[in-house]
Amino acid sequence: MTKLLPVALGFLLVLHIAVSNKLVCHMTNWAQYRPSGAKFTPDNIDPFLCTHVIYSLATINSFNQIIPVEWNDEQLYGSLNSLKNYNPALKTLLSVGGTVNGISPFISLVGKPDSREAFIKSAISFLRTHNFDGLNIAWEYPGDNGSPPEDRERFTLLVTELAKAFQDDATENKKTKLLLSVNVASLTTTIDKAYEVNKIAPQLDFMNIMTYDFHGHWEDVTGHNSPLYPSSVDTGANLDYNINSSVSHWRMRGAPAEKLLLGFPTYGRTFRLSTSASELGAPSNGPADAGPYTRTDGFWAYYEICDFTNSATLSWISEQQVPYATYGSAWVGYDDKRSFSSKVQWMTKASLGGAHVWTLDMDDFSGSFCSDGPYPLINHLRLSMGFGPKPTTTPRPTTTRDPIADFCQGRPDGLYENLADKNTYFQCFKGNTYLHSCQPGLIYWDSCKCCDWPSAK
Repeated sequence: MTKLLPVALGFLLVLHIAVSNKLVCHMTNWAQYRPSGAKFTPDNIDPFLCTHVIYSLATINSFNQIIPVEWNDEQLYGSLNSLKNYNPALKTLLSVGGTVNGISPFISLVGKPDSREAFIKSAISFLRTHNFDGLNIAWEYPGDNGSPPEDRERFTLLVTELAKAFQDDATENKKTKLLLSVNVASLTTTIDKAYEVNKIAPQLDFMNIMTYDFHGHWEDVTGHNSPLYPSSVDTGANLDYNINSSVSHWRMRGAPAEKLLLGFPTYGRTFRLSTSASELGAPSNGPADAGPYTRTDGFWAYYEICDFTNSATLSWISEQQVPYATYGSAWVGYDDKRSFSSKVQWMTKASLGGAHVWTLDMDDFSGSFCSDGPYPLINHLRLSMGFGPKPTTTPRPTTTRDPIADFCQGRPDGLYENLADKNTYFQCFKGNTYLHSCQPGLIYWDSCKCCDWPSAK
C-alpha cells in the first residue's frame, strides 16, 4: 500500500492547511549585532511560524554580481536553509539591494543589457549554490528618490528578464522555478513615479507593500507608523498616508489583489513631544531616546515597546485602528495584537495574497520581554490569518515538569513514536518537542517514519 505522509530521511513532510495566504517574514543580518537577549540569528527562527522567510540583505558589486554583506553571511545562509530539513514546506528568499553611500546598486546595472544579463546569471548561480528558493528585489524606488526617471522602465526590463531566466533555468535543469518578489513603496506619489504596475505584476510571484513608515520623527507632529485609515488631523497629501489608500492605489494601477502582500511592522516610530499635548498630531521635535537594543533614533522594536508600555499611558486611535503610548515627552505609535487583527480583517475583505512582516528579529522572538510567549505578534498574525495552530506543544505552567515537553531532552533530532497515542508522534528539534497528528484514520509507523493506514504493516 502506498504510504501517506512519507518522511524523507526521517524528516517531517508538513501538510499545510488549505489556505491561499502567504505569511512572509523578513530577517536582517545586522540583528546579530544587537546586545544580550536581542541578538538574532537564523537559529532563533521557528521553522513552522512563516510560510516564507526572506534573508536581508545582500548587495551587488561593480561586476554586477550578488555578493554577501556580512562576514558570516554564508554561514547564516546555511543555518536558515537547514530549517527546511524540519519543515520542507518552508520557502526562503534572498533579498538584494539596499544602498551604497545612499545610492541603490541597481541604478548602475539596469541601464545596459549586458549588465542586467550578468546580474541575472549571478543571481541564479548564487541562489542555487546557497539553496535559496528565490530572489527578493529590495529596490523600492526605481525612477524616484535619486534614481533617474528612465529607471522606471528599466526596472520593468529587469523584472521581465529575471522572470524569463528563472523559468528557462527551471525548464532546462529540471528544477523548481525560483521565486521572484519585490519590496515596493506605499506612498501613492512614489507608486506612480516608480512602477509600471500592469507590466511588472504578471512577472512576480508576490509584491511586499511596505505599509509602514507613513509617519515618523522627521515630521513636526506625531503620526502613526502604520495606520489603517486616515485620521481627522490629516490634510493634503497626508490623507493618503495609510494602508487603505496605498493598497487601493496599487489595485487601481492594475496590481492583482492575490499578488499583493500587506506589510505588518513589529516596531513602532517614536517622537519627542515639544509641548504638554500628547494626542495624535501633537507638536514634536525629533525622536525619543533610542532603544537600548535597537540603538537607532526614531524607532523601537516591539520588545522594547513592551518595556515602555509597562509604565506608559496607552491610547487607541479608533479612526485608524492602531495604538500609541506616551510617557513623559516620549511618544510611540506601534502595532499590537488588536491592530494586527483589524488589519487582517481588512486584508481578508480586500482578498490580498497574504502578509509580510518586517521583521522577525523585532518581535519578542525569545518571549523574554513581553511575558506573552515567543513571537507574540507574529503568532497572533498567523492564527488571525487562519493558518491554525503550529505543530508544537507548550509547557504547562505547573511545578511538575511536563513529560511531553521533556521528551526530546537529550535525544537527537528526528521523529519518534508516541507510545501513548498511535495517532500522534513526536519530532525533536534542537531539544524542543513538537507533537504532530496524523490525518484522520491513519497511525504513525516508526519503521517508515510516516503516517499510514493501520493495516499497512
